[in-house]
Amino acid sequence: MSDSGLRHRMGKITLTVRGPDRRARTDAEVTVAQQRHAFGFGNIGFDFVDLVGGARPDGPAQPFGGTDQPDLDRLGELWLNLFNTATLPFYWGSYEPRRGAPDTERLTKTARWLAERGVTVKGHPLVWHTVQPSWLLGLDLDEVERLQRVRIRDLVGGFAGLIDTWDAINEAVIMPVFANGENAITPLARARGRIHLVRMAFEEARAANPAATLLINDFDLSSAYECLIEGVLEAGVRIDAIGLQTHMHQGYPGEERMTELLDRFARYGLPLHLTETTLVSGHLMPAEIEDLNDYQIPHWPSTPEGEARQAEEIVRHYRCLLAHPAVRSVNYWGLTDRGAWLGAPAGLVRADGSRKPSYDALEALIKGEWWLPATTMRTDADGKLTVEGFLGDYTVATGAGTARFTIDAAETSATVDLA
Repeated sequence: MSDSGLRHRMGKITLTVRGPDRRARTDAEVTVAQQRHAFGFGNIGFDFVDLVGGARPDGPAQPFGGTDQPDLDRLGELWLNLFNTATLPFYWGSYEPRRGAPDTERLTKTARWLAERGVTVKGHPLVWHTVQPSWLLGLDLDEVERLQRVRIRDLVGGFAGLIDTWDAINEAVIMPVFANGENAITPLARARGRIHLVRMAFEEARAANPAATLLINDFDLSSAYECLIEGVLEAGVRIDAIGLQTHMHQGYPGEERMTELLDRFARYGLPLHLTETTLVSGHLMPAEIEDLNDYQIPHWPSTPEGEARQAEEIVRHYRCLLAHPAVRSVNYWGLTDRGAWLGAPAGLVRADGSRKPSYDALEALIKGEWWLPATTMRTDADGKLTVEGFLGDYTVATGAGTARFTIDAAETSATVDLA
């Protein structure tokens, strides 16, 4: 609670505490406790689709993360202890492998299960050229675009109120020139341009749910992405946040390079979301590998040395991100090693379900250093007390009842009624 470099993440509120009779509780002992961070500490929720929604015997395996972990209670406890935002998979090819038969019911159950536990849910992605349904192949471009527009409206409108944040378009920089597998979206992007597809994604999603938070997201963090963002903004497309992927299978680049990266994209005045973050706890992927997907090995174990490095680097990485005022959330890509992307030991939990040092280190930040635990305080002669802490949701309680309040500004005041 004393890190001066995170003052922009903190606030202060002066509460007037009243009892059920609406009279001020003067000189009263109360318990104040934090319940949730305003900052988005996220992880993928792919694991929960089968566990909560039930297995889908006629569909393909979940790509890019997910697990056969059978214990929902144990997995849920580990996940919910740290994270308040979840990314759920809406890859077209796995969501609708057969035309007209989308995986709506299972994803709805999963999103609702998370939302009921106070988790903000994001859908990923609306438009992407990878994990495409085979039934799109052979259709003319007009029909492909029409179906893509229908998909966007159906998803964003259908899940409105339950999922109000979406990666509107994923990896548009490479989309027109992607050559690693046949798909129907790359020819569309090549023929009509990146900005056309970005506009389509954002405008269709915005029309379906005007309250939605919509991201552009990419792994290519070069000047090409900056040029695309500038072109899109100049074209009048409204972007709510910029997504930056940081899969660090080849090692943590360090705070200086990370801050330079954040500064480059913060200059657009938009919130930054670190949408896909990984740090491995085994050997590092060789530096000469350009496309991470090209590194396929039969066994990539987690090691004690790697786990110690991962724990140290995850603390450095999260401290660096929270110190930058433009960053609104960081989404880690997978809780466990089981079923992890590329088979990498990138989880915070080992394949056997035991916690790695990185889990404990992150817990010490999110629920320790950056958290206000249950604290006994006393109101003054006017029933007032001042609470200072990280931006987020809190409770104040006495024997007469409990009230909720939010710290959302540098300094503010509010009256709460116990019930």
